Amino acid sequence: MFGKEVCEWLVSHQPITILDCTVGYGGHAELLLEAGQPGTKVVGLDCDPEAIEFCRQRLSRFGDHIVLCQGNHRDLKRHLADVGISTVGGVLFDFGVSSPQLDNAARGFSFLQNGPLDMRMDQSIGPTATDVVNASSESMLADIIYQFGEERYARRIARAIVRERQSGRIETTGALATIIARAVPASYRHGRIHYATRTFQAIRIAVNQELESIAPALRDATEVLSEGGRICAISFHSLEDRIVKHTFRSLSQEPHAQLSLCTKKPVIPSKEECEVNPRSRSAKLRVAERQPK
Repeated sequence: MFGKEVCEWLVSHQPITILDCTVGYGGHAELLLEAGQPGTKVVGLDCDPEAIEFCRQRLSRFGDHIVLCQGNHRDLKRHLADVGISTVGGVLFDFGVSSPQLDNAARGFSFLQNGPLDMRMDQSIGPTATDVVNASSESMLADIIYQFGEERYARRIARAIVRERQSGRIETTGALATIIARAVPASYRHGRIHYATRTFQAIRIAVNQELESIAPALRDATEVLSEGGRICAISFHSLEDRIVKHTFRSLSQEPHAQLSLCTKKPVIPSKEECEVNPRSRSAKLRVAERQPK
């Protein structure tokens, strides 16, 4: 997604090192390495060990031009230091959940397939979605669903979850989707957006603490970026995009501003890309460039 645009913004006429902070399953990293000048290197960071292992095999032909690190982008400075890199010529963020994660029922991200209610990007740490759904108070659930999902029926859904779990723990995506369906009005179940989309998004964000890491990571990325280097940030819903927009704007307006905005408005996918990949329809790309000190 935005592969052509990302390459146009990040690839240089000379070999550089690019930090892919959310490398996922390696699509952007592969394009950047193919488009870059000989000697271009990509450092790929992701908290999902399955994604890292997949990338290790997919990108093996690039040899030492690809460096993979398992970890969260909130710790990008430490991960760069661990591989002996202090500055990079470009940074890419691709927030949210990847298609392979959504398509794997065992990961518990999707309401379209029944599976364990997990939703962790890194399945070795932290509470699961099952823990959040079964242990949170009704008011806390309502706040999560409303704030992170912008779901108008948050209180009705939270009330239905609490009522249902009195009969037993809610442990599968199918069970949660059924509860949501019963909680919302019939007309809502036949809307343009699936009735469970916002609630599942909200719980996933809460489980992985996604939003609170965005602004600090963007600021850290700016600090490791060389002069003239660029940051590309791809977001998939208004909450992410709002943080990117405000952080870029803040960094561009501070005294001795560190960034200048390359995109006054976000770039959106073409009609053709949305037809090929319907999941791209909500994506937005913003770009900023590091100013001389």
